[in-house]
Amino acid sequence: MSDPFELVNDLRALSANLWWSWHPEIGEIFQALDAERWQALRQNPIAFLDSFEPAELEQRAHQGALATRIEQALRRQHEGTRQRGPRANPEAGPLHPRPVAYFCAEFGLHESLPIYSGGLGVLAGDHLKAASDCHVPIVGVGLFYAEGYFEQGLDARGRQVEHYGRHRLDQLPIRQLCDADGAPLVVEVEVAGRPICLHLREAMVGRSRLILLDCDIELNPPEDRRLTTQLYGGDQRTRIRQEVLLGVGGVRALAQLGIRPGVFHLNEGHSAFATLELCARQMQEEGIDFEEARQRVARQTVFTTHTPVPAGHDRFAPEMIDEALGSLRERLGLDLRAFHGLGRIHLDDPDEPFCMTVLAMKMSDFTNGVSHLHGRVSRQMWAGLYQQHSPPAAPIGHITNGVHVASVLAPRMRDLFDRHLGPGWTARMDRPETWEGIAGIDEGELWETHQILKARLLDFVARRVATQEAPRGQEAGQILPGSGLGQEVLTLGFARRFATYKRADLILSDLARFKRLIHDSQHPIQILYAGKAHPADEQGKALIQKIVELTTDPDLGGRVVFLANYDMDIARHLIQGVDVWLNNPRRPQEACGTSGQKAVFNGVLNCSVLDGWWAEGYDGQNGFAIGQGAELPDPARQDELDARELYRVLQESILPLYHQVDAHGLRRAWISRMKWAMLSLGWRYNAQRMMLDYLRRAYLPAVGATTSG
Repeated sequence: MSDPFELVNDLRALSANLWWSWHPEIGEIFQALDAERWQALRQNPIAFLDSFEPAELEQRAHQGALATRIEQALRRQHEGTRQRGPRANPEAGPLHPRPVAYFCAEFGLHESLPIYSGGLGVLAGDHLKAASDCHVPIVGVGLFYAEGYFEQGLDARGRQVEHYGRHRLDQLPIRQLCDADGAPLVVEVEVAGRPICLHLREAMVGRSRLILLDCDIELNPPEDRRLTTQLYGGDQRTRIRQEVLLGVGGVRALAQLGIRPGVFHLNEGHSAFATLELCARQMQEEGIDFEEARQRVARQTVFTTHTPVPAGHDRFAPEMIDEALGSLRERLGLDLRAFHGLGRIHLDDPDEPFCMTVLAMKMSDFTNGVSHLHGRVSRQMWAGLYQQHSPPAAPIGHITNGVHVASVLAPRMRDLFDRHLGPGWTARMDRPETWEGIAGIDEGELWETHQILKARLLDFVARRVATQEAPRGQEAGQILPGSGLGQEVLTLGFARRFATYKRADLILSDLARFKRLIHDSQHPIQILYAGKAHPADEQGKALIQKIVELTTDPDLGGRVVFLANYDMDIARHLIQGVDVWLNNPRRPQEACGTSGQKAVFNGVLNCSVLDGWWAEGYDGQNGFAIGQGAELPDPARQDELDARELYRVLQESILPLYHQVDAHGLRRAWISRMKWAMLSLGWRYNAQRMMLDYLRRAYLPAVGATTSG
């Protein structure tokens, strides 16, 4: 007898693998069942399905004639997630018996799995998705944060307020890993002289696996259970213990699962302790000394650094290292001088803290930055670490980040690409010739598509402003944020972490001039902001408050909006619907800046300082540049120069071009620039190209060295 709720079971099968998150036809199925409920539950398919009685869900699926669509989607998912092995991608063949283990402190896969804070996590999520698409065997390793990163509210004064809440495990796309008898698998890690137990959870990301370590279990005392509760929460002692659990616990988890990686990829320095655990295991199993073990581990280790700001690298006092890792040091047979020296540039400087980036570089044969400029900055920053080389040179290259196109591309833009780039374009998007079809898109159709996405964004903003926890202009002398937004007004988007070097307020530095731009009778502008400041970053919080106060200022006419609680959903709406993506960090402090790449694929033009990826991508016609790449020693003078250049490019280039309309009412010059941006940048800044670069330049040489060694 067939299951009476067969369609319900199929829907649950679709929701179990995050493959659905970059195949919009599946999200459209959920939306067709109940659009309002789907949005209210933050597009979480498991929570969404749980909100129905099975009989009601089955009935709605049949009433909406969704049965065939559900069956087709499930068949496509099976085909897209089960095709594995060397035949799927012969180039990655050497990795199939021994996959890449990809360590990162956060993974941003979808807003329904909130274990990410920003760009680092989203990049890690894109890496797993691209590996799945490219048939590159990869296993992600991270921590499970029961409370995730904080939910952002704004008080009556516009100050950021952090809220934490526990996520229901049964409504997340993860499962607990158990042994043959059904008992949860447990990994034990000694930290600060006592064992901490970890349960292993798994999320499936297409063909890729993500293993998440969780110490919030009854086997641990209360003070240890909270170690993995919050992402980037707590003090330095919490941070180092989290990093021990991630690195050491991650290696042990892979071993317990029978996974023997051929390559270990450390995405940022948080997981660098993994290399020490690998050394200790090799020393025990092979009977070799530490230096030989270190050389072997380095041959199979890839390290990607993301931070061009010295203060952004994790550093710990020597006594904190001793407390957390005493037993590991003993297993390595190292004295304090040698052990501390692994994380120091100057081996015998007792005042130099232990740096996780230094450890990662010393334990890796392949190190890269995430853009051409960031590679150069990193070589300068860490030159002292390689003084013994002849000639002295830091062996740090670069692989520029790319974004997972299917995760950020608006469905309407996808329809255009499908028609003009030809069948199978997603499998060859890393080739320049793939994008030549962009030139054939009708200007009117492209502009109409953009206008539809812009209208959708403005509707989204109106709904968010009406419900978000933030000032809504209800006090005397205030105005409702967003009340002056208009479809024909040039719309700028600025959304990212509110670190001060990103200068969210650069466009506000001359407030009188900014107000004139807002109210220009012929060429007005409007700007949409979103972003979180780290809970300990008071300057970042003050910056948010400054902007939020302006959103209710009647002198700005409701044309400045701050969207609270920035997440991947807000990001998608913004990068798909604004006219210009604004990025103005203090050069050269932006390692890459992938949000601007996401905008490109949706026909949105970048206006950016020549930093990160834009320093190599900008050609004079595919967007707009703020300044010419000057780097002044005085930050105040730098800010003054860049603000002046920002106003200049807005008034002399962007606004005149945007409002240049032909006899048919089309902005042909602007549309031409949109098309050239996609054509010239699309093939270079996608995650498929990034993944193939890592495969060819890092993974295959590493697994080859391991095999030959």
